[in-house]
Amino acid sequence: MNRARNIKVLIVLLGVFIVYNLIIYSQKSASSAPIMSSNAIEGEKLWQDNNCTSCHQLYGLGGYLGPDLTNVISHPQKGDAYVEAFLNSGESTMPKFNFTEEEKEKLVAFLAHVDKTGFYPNREAVFSADGWVSIKYK
Repeated sequence: MNRARNIKVLIVLLGVFIVYNLIIYSQKSASSAPIMSSNAIEGEKLWQDNNCTSCHQLYGLGGYLGPDLTNVISHPQKGDAYVEAFLNSGESTMPKFNFTEEEKEKLVAFLAHVDKTGFYPNREAVFSADGWVSIKYK
């Protein structure tokens, strides 16, 4: 009799577990990231293949030889043309990569996607006493 009751309890618990997982994992995320275009995806691959993170940062993560490029596209004195100019000619510490026009467009598309995802540094972040950080999104 005890064994039958244990099996019933196990079946009920299993049913609750299944329903709970269906509810939790079938909901959309509250903050879904913007979908990257195919050019941006190719630009990210170029970014990784050429090890741009060894010198540049995105959101403050990466090397310190070059500037943080998180919001370079929306910067009032910079933008697409600024990025393409450096990709064309390099600079004293930045090598000349000889990217094709198509590759430059893809890198700019990737940096434009990164720019759309947020601000760095995020000066409007609010730090709670419990350790949570509320940030402003674009």
